[in-house]
Amino acid sequence: MRSIGQRAVLSLRELGHQAQFYFIAVRSLGEALVRYRAEVVRLIAQMGLGSGALALIGGATVVIGFLTLAGGTVIAIQGYSSLSGIGVEAFSGFISAFVNIRLVAPIVAAIGLAATIGAGATAQLGAMRISEEIDALEVMGIRSIAYLASTRIFAGLIVVVPLFCVAVIMAVFGTRLSITIAYGQSTGVYDHYFRTFLNPVDLLWAFLQALFMAIVIMLLHTYYGFTASGGPVGVGEAVGRATRTSLIVASFITLAVSLAVYGQNGNFNLSG
Repeated sequence: MRSIGQRAVLSLRELGHQAQFYFIAVRSLGEALVRYRAEVVRLIAQMGLGSGALALIGGATVVIGFLTLAGGTVIAIQGYSSLSGIGVEAFSGFISAFVNIRLVAPIVAAIGLAATIGAGATAQLGAMRISEEIDALEVMGIRSIAYLASTRIFAGLIVVVPLFCVAVIMAVFGTRLSITIAYGQSTGVYDHYFRTFLNPVDLLWAFLQALFMAIVIMLLHTYYGFTASGGPVGVGEAVGRATRTSLIVASFITLAVSLAVYGQNGNFNLSG
């Protein structure tokens, strides 16, 4: 019983420490934008396009573009096969308008953000922590959370906007390309049902969902990197824990948004 009680106290203490870090990081967003504008601009360029030799093929924009293209292709294969089984394969454009916008684009953008930008932020901050660079910043009077965490959160919030746009475009393009070329469906039929069932409000909700997930993912990754310990092994463990936690949280956010927005009626009216 004593061991269980001690573990419970440690868990509550860690939750309190996380909540305090998140509060300070969010509160310092304005300070980061005003005092550390150059750092914010540098992080936006690094997060969106990559750095060095990885700028051509390793940037978050390219990674998320390929991920959503593959996701849209999978939706095309599964959707067309399922619809053709009941003789309504003409509604493939409907599948793209609903599934790609509501699920594929935001969730794949969140996965790409966590796997590229988030993991990189955790590794950078963890390396700074074990090399005592963060302690040196605090000794010089620089607010480390605002300079290191808040700037990355703000940069991630800005970068996710073009990333989401790329995700939507590539997901829709991948589905359309697969159905019209691989399966030979007429582009006119596909475009007709896609435009008929595409709801602009779904795009707005998906965009807001992507913004919220970007904030949560960057908060989690900066916290785990900021509190890393145990040398290089500890940094690797922090990256793994942050990525795992952010993916779980992104899935729960997607589920909550889907139930809250589309759980009542789904804005769905399939009629001739």
